[in-house]
Amino acid sequence: RLPVTGWLCLAENMPDSRAQRPGDIYRARNGKTIHVDNTDAEGRLVLADVLCHAAERGATHIVDVATLTGACCVALGNNIAGLMSRHPTFSDQVRAAGQEVGEELWPLPLYGEYRQLIDHPHADVNNTGGRYGGALTAGLFLAEFVPESVQWAHLDIAGPAIQTGGWRYYSKGMTGFATRTLARLAQKLG
Repeated sequence: RLPVTGWLCLAENMPDSRAQRPGDIYRARNGKTIHVDNTDAEGRLVLADVLCHAAERGATHIVDVATLTGACCVALGNNIAGLMSRHPTFSDQVRAAGQEVGEELWPLPLYGEYRQLIDHPHADVNNTGGRYGGALTAGLFLAEFVPESVQWAHLDIAGPAIQTGGWRYYSKGMTGFATRTLARLAQKLG
């Protein structure tokens, strides 16, 4: 009943002679330039283009799910995902869907003053914001690629994506965390 489209944006962290290097600047799909400060943050570069693509294709609601930062693990541990959004009502809907299916999502701020941490003198945005507040600056980075009019939420599932032992209904290994949340959210929005 509810049309849902999914895009997979995958990045393999395998260096070769054509790999990006620190200091490279490239143009993202929406025309913004990105300075590559940290080559280990390659996933967010691919995700940025997919977020642009989804908006171009007419998405009205976007929930991106990514194992984006170790900083989110430091902040929330292994069982809680970070939730960031510019849209409080949509964020509440996403979080409620997660709670209904046993996936905890904790709201983190897209703190406006931290946007300056991803400024760069030679590009529109830097791909990382430094050591402190890494989950938040990653969310602010992604926000650069989603139009304000699109209801958007970012889920940083770095902690609960992999379990080293059993937890709730997950066995050891990859969990598929957020799948239940997305399915429940689609039911609620439908």
